[in-house]
Amino acid sequence: MALSLRKVTSATKSCLFVRQLTSIRWKTVLSSFDRKSLSDRNYFQKVIGSDVPHKMCQNVSLQHFSISSQPESICWEGSCHAVLLRKLEIALKDHQLVEAWETFKDFKRLYGFPSHSLVSRLITELSYSSHSHWLQKACDLVNLILKEKSDLIHSDSLDKLSLSLSRGQMPIPASMILRLMLEKGNVPQLNVLRLIILHMVKTEIGMHLASNYLVQICDHFLLLSARKSNHAKLIRPDTMIFNLVLDACVTFGSSFKGQQIIELMPQVGVSADAHSITIIAQIHEMNGRRDDLKKFKGHIDQVPVQLVRHYRQFYDSLLSLHFKFNDIDGAARLVLDMCRIRESPSIQKDRNDSPKTCLVPIGSYHLREGLKIQIVPELVQKDSVFKMDGKQELVLFSNEKYVLSNKALAKLIIAYKRDGRIGELSRLMLDLQKELGTLERGGFICDVINACIRVGWLETAHDILDDMELAGASIGSSTYMSLLTAYYEGKMIREAKALLRQMRKTGLIADLSDEMVMTTCLSDVLDKNRMHTRTSTSIGKSGLAKCLVREIKKQEKAIRPVVYEFNSSIYFFCKAKMIDDALRIYRRFQEMKIQPTVQTFIILAYGYSCLNMYREITILWGDIKRSMESGSLVLCRDLYEFLVLNFLRGGYFERVMEVIGYMKEQNMYCDKWMYKSEFLKFHKDLYRNLKASNTRTEAQSKRLEYVEAFRKWAGIN
Repeated sequence: MALSLRKVTSATKSCLFVRQLTSIRWKTVLSSFDRKSLSDRNYFQKVIGSDVPHKMCQNVSLQHFSISSQPESICWEGSCHAVLLRKLEIALKDHQLVEAWETFKDFKRLYGFPSHSLVSRLITELSYSSHSHWLQKACDLVNLILKEKSDLIHSDSLDKLSLSLSRGQMPIPASMILRLMLEKGNVPQLNVLRLIILHMVKTEIGMHLASNYLVQICDHFLLLSARKSNHAKLIRPDTMIFNLVLDACVTFGSSFKGQQIIELMPQVGVSADAHSITIIAQIHEMNGRRDDLKKFKGHIDQVPVQLVRHYRQFYDSLLSLHFKFNDIDGAARLVLDMCRIRESPSIQKDRNDSPKTCLVPIGSYHLREGLKIQIVPELVQKDSVFKMDGKQELVLFSNEKYVLSNKALAKLIIAYKRDGRIGELSRLMLDLQKELGTLERGGFICDVINACIRVGWLETAHDILDDMELAGASIGSSTYMSLLTAYYEGKMIREAKALLRQMRKTGLIADLSDEMVMTTCLSDVLDKNRMHTRTSTSIGKSGLAKCLVREIKKQEKAIRPVVYEFNSSIYFFCKAKMIDDALRIYRRFQEMKIQPTVQTFIILAYGYSCLNMYREITILWGDIKRSMESGSLVLCRDLYEFLVLNFLRGGYFERVMEVIGYMKEQNMYCDKWMYKSEFLKFHKDLYRNLKASNTRTEAQSKRLEYVEAFRKWAGIN
């Protein structure tokens, strides 16, 4: 085979040489050859190269030569065509990419594109390469074919290429191929598309491109559905694809994009399974959508006991939102509900029962045009690539039940103390102690008291001790001694004496005098290591105290609960298209001298966009810039992208280039394809034939300047 390829290569060189030879004026040729020598095969073969096969030279005669200056074909052109095709076939068969690519270029230059099958084979061979160089060559070839002869390429070849590009961590060209296919009304088969998306979302740029592509698929599906096309069902994405993109939105912090994709699920008729629900919970947590997340709780509480462990992340996110809103009562109720879930008879269901489908509103129940997402809480995909563990911050799953982490306990303690509700904290801990069992938890009430002592909250620790005594709860002597030692260390003699009386009353130091107890405590004060061992006899106690310290520091920089409340109100009014009411809430930020968050601006921009109020978005952009310049606000890519799209729709090109400039400064990826598509959708022929010299006003001249700047940046001819 190698010998055959060498022969074909040699013949190809000769063909190319002879084609070049025909362009020479024959006056020059005749001066070099006489009639006899031209008829002499050996002499001619010696001149043009001994490798030219006999069959290719035997038909040479003067009748094919001309003194004309125009190039002419030689008689063996058909043979050269066949030789190149044969060479290309052999190179593809032997997987010789370099040879195949060079031969293809030669053939393309001489004859145009080869047959459909050969082009497909070439793209497939390039796709199988693990080198980005060849993958990019394949991508460039597809672009060239679609420009010159779009019917030459088959969708199967594009499927393989997009999969190879995504697997090779080349999300930009991969998304380009997918979008080119979508423009032709094609989408890879679901099993292939899942793999493509799976590889794309491993990187942040890939996540942005995959999410934008998913939005495009859904838009195309809705368009076909409106036309009642049978092709619509062939391109509809499934739950797994939504889960992959939503999970990546959580991973890379793209919460607003995640919210947009969640709202697409009911529009295209895709149900949310157990994985979807846990991912949606995290997105709602990031966006501060507590009311939306609470609507899921009634359905999640009813899942069979064998599925309880899958929803740990859901309860974690909901509890986090209760803390953000400073709803300590809601947090306490949720904590107790979680502890009682395993014992609830309502969730003891037969495993053979079919999964129940439920509808959950997106936005307020009172919205007339609100969406309702279909959820199947009992559906867990067996072949899923997701891990349900997620981040374990507030809620843990141990011994087939939910338990609170030290971080969650610390938040509860801080919240109750801040509100001066220590008595309610004590009652909650007693209820939890009862639910968890004293032996399992090792007396976690003592952990709480000791943690308070370690951070210097001695009064709080003493109050809890009093509440435990009144409730008849058993508290170990070491906890009393830890508090007494802390009193002596702080020279709080009066409080120490009061605690001594309590200890005598409970019979803890009946046989010891006050002086002996004080001596013991003072010796502990001098021996710091000994005191540390005594007051922190477990990792749990020490861990809880550290969590308390960390959470106390975080409280100083945390977003105020009123901000979450305001944002929730603005979100409701924007969903209801009551923009004036939303603006009244927004002005309260200024009245109370509270800094709006990125979420505040995203919600308002979304509200304006729903009403096509693009001019108002430019005014909002002024507020955003002032907050950025003051250093009190750092924008996310989601908001930048949303602003660009809306400014494009509204025709505010100066603002478009301004926002793109900010994105460049922060090294944010700009999806030029999407911006280009949006421009062509709304302003395809804008100023196409207008020159700067023909503008009528200065404003028109300036606008033309920015339109041309965008066209150049986006690559629009």
